[in-house]
This record gives sequence, C-alpha cells and structure tokens, in this order.
Amino acid sequence: MKITYFHQYFVSNNMPGGTRSYEFAKRLVKMGHEVSIITSWREHGNKKKFSQTIDSGIKVYWIPVPYSNNMNYFARVWAFFSFAFFSALKANSLKADIVFASSTPLTIALPSMYISKIKKIPLVFEVRDLWPSVPIAMNILKNPFLKYAATLLEVWTYKNAKSIIALSPEMKKGIVSKNIDPKKIAVIPNCCDLKEFQYSKKLAAKFRKKRSWLNDKPLLVYAGTFGRVNNLSYVINLAKSLKQIKSEVRILLIGDGFERVNLINKAKIEGVFEKNLFFENQVPKKQIIECYSAANMTANFVLDVKEAWANSANKFFDGLAAGKPILLNHGGWMQDLVNSYNCGLCMYGKTFEVTAKELDLAMSDPDWLKSAGKSAKELGKKFFDRDLLAERFEKVLHASKNNKSDLVEKIADGIYT
Repeated sequence: MKITYFHQYFVSNNMPGGTRSYEFAKRLVKMGHEVSIITSWREHGNKKKFSQTIDSGIKVYWIPVPYSNNMNYFARVWAFFSFAFFSALKANSLKADIVFASSTPLTIALPSMYISKIKKIPLVFEVRDLWPSVPIAMNILKNPFLKYAATLLEVWTYKNAKSIIALSPEMKKGIVSKNIDPKKIAVIPNCCDLKEFQYSKKLAAKFRKKRSWLNDKPLLVYAGTFGRVNNLSYVINLAKSLKQIKSEVRILLIGDGFERVNLINKAKIEGVFEKNLFFENQVPKKQIIECYSAANMTANFVLDVKEAWANSANKFFDGLAAGKPILLNHGGWMQDLVNSYNCGLCMYGKTFEVTAKELDLAMSDPDWLKSAGKSAKELGKKFFDRDLLAERFEKVLHASKNNKSDLVEKIADGIYT
C-alpha cells in the first residue's frame, strides 16, 4: 500500500516526544508498504521552507509551522489551521491508496478528509485524545459556537472515516457514544518497547552517579508534558507531604510545557524544589531509557476530570516495558489494569498524607518493588508489545482499504483480561 500519513507532531527516536507514528511507520515500511508522513517543523527560526527527509525508509515531509506547548490558545489555533491548509496541498501531490490521520489536533481531520474525498481513497482516523470533550470538561473551550463547531467536526469525521483507531477502551466508549458503529473501531493503545527498555545496571549506576542529590535513594520518575491536564501541582503537594514525614523518596520530573515555570516557582515556595523534587529538560526517548533503569517507580498524573482518564500516555507503557511499578493519581482503565495485575499504586481519592505514607512504605520494600515490577513487565508483554500492536495496526489498514471495516473491532477489541 501507498500510505499518506498525517501527524502534525511526528518525532523520530532522536527527538523528544512520543514516537508512536515513527515506530509504526518504520514497521509498515519493513512490511513492504510505502509511507509518506506529513508533519510540521515545530522549531522556531531555522526552517522557513518545505523540506523532505528519509528516516528508516519513511518519507517525511516537513511543513514549517512552529508549535510549542508554551504557546497561548490563539497561537495554537493558528498553527492548527495553517498546518491543515499546507498539509492538504502537499498530500494532494502524493500518490496514495489510503490516508491515515492521527489526532490531536482534531483539525487534522480537515486535510485528511479532503484527500480522502478528492482521491476517493479510504480514511483511517486515529483518536489520541477525546477532543473536544476534554477541553470542554476542563473549561478551556468555553465559547458556545466553538464548542458546537468542534463537536460537529468530531462527529462528521467519525462518520466519514472508513475505520477508527482509539488509543484506549474508554476512548472507544466515547466515540461510540456519538452514535458511531463499534464494529469499525479498533483499540490500539500506545505500546511497550520491551527490548529498548531492558534494565541495565550499568546505565542505572551511570544515571545516579551524575546526580549528587540521588545517590542510592528511592526514585519516582515522571517523564512527559508539563500541561494543565497533567496536573503536576499534585506532585508538589505529594513532595511536601513526603518531606513532612522525612521520607527519602526523590521525585524527578522530566519534560517541558506551558506549566513548567509556574510549577518550579510553586515548588520553591513550598520548599521542595531541589530538596526532594527535581526538574530536568525533556530528552529523546533513547536517552530516557537510562533514567528508567535508575528509577524504582514511574508515574502518570492527570486532572480529576473523568474525560481525561481515557488517556493512553506513553509514560505508562514505558514504565511497563522497563518493568517498573506504576503510580497513578486517577481512575479509569489504567487504574483497572494496575489493580488487576498488582503492578503499582492507585492513589485516586486518597489524601496526600495517606499517599505519601503508602508510597514511602512501598519504596522501602524491595520485595514489593521486585514483584510489582515483574507484574508490570508481564502485563506489557501480554498485551502491549510494539510488534504485536503494529501487526494489528497493519491489519486495520488492510481491512479498511479492502472495504472490510466491519472486521476492525475483532482485530483489536481492547479487552485486557
């Protein structure tokens, strides 16, 4: 197949960020398909023209549309629509048998639907977040007209896509609630790169040696976006409670985003900055592996908004791949998995004082860490291995191209029992 692949935030494994599109596209190329990814060059100032690269056999077309989590709302909206316009122009010049679009932003539906219609080829639409449900629930998207228009675009896209890939079972439920046939929806979450995240005693020692504040102390790691939905103020309160009970646990936040400066300032005010809570800049995925070898536990944090619980955060699956217990502060399908497989701590609904005590106790128990870490690894192998899910991904594309989208649900049903 010749596949035109829209993803505004594409990154390779040499760049910071989630590599789902890169890893799947790379495997599609190995399977004999021709993959053309249309994405944005998001760095400021050093690229003003369209460019093309080839990475692992993937043709990548870069459109110079700067984007950052630090942008304000209107700058982001301008970036979304600019990319939609210019990506449609580029895609129109490419030969394709099928078009695949990965959202967010939801505006990716505009160029992908245009290409699907004008070239008369099927569209497979990937839902990474329930948008606009999440920003509406968070009271970010307030304007009645914009809420109506975004919801209209969402439903129109779902109905016109040949097939849909949801990144979690709860995202599938959200899509079905829009009166969409569940038979055309596959559930393919983010994945575990089991080989890459193999534990390395050497890398763990190297990571700890570089940080005088760490030494042999227990380490909890969060690696991801510093956005409002990620609720990292929770971590500051947790660090404060840990400090009050004189816990040796150290927390490391790695990443960037709109909330970063505010979080650092708040951590300083609360007296936990570089005491038991530390910040580092985001790094490419291949560098984060060193950190995960050194960590005793990893974490996923989101706001107490049920619409956000449907998330399929890379950090959760990287933790499973690394064989590390997971700390969650939210409910939803991830909480169900952690509870069912005894591979971490679920703190939703608990006070910071109770959470701090339970975390400190768990981090001081090598037997529990070993057992929970082993369960995490087994869960990752059983359901979320990257190669396994890439095969299902390809089957969804084939079924969609061959007008058999009614088989998509059976290919990846999202049942993890």
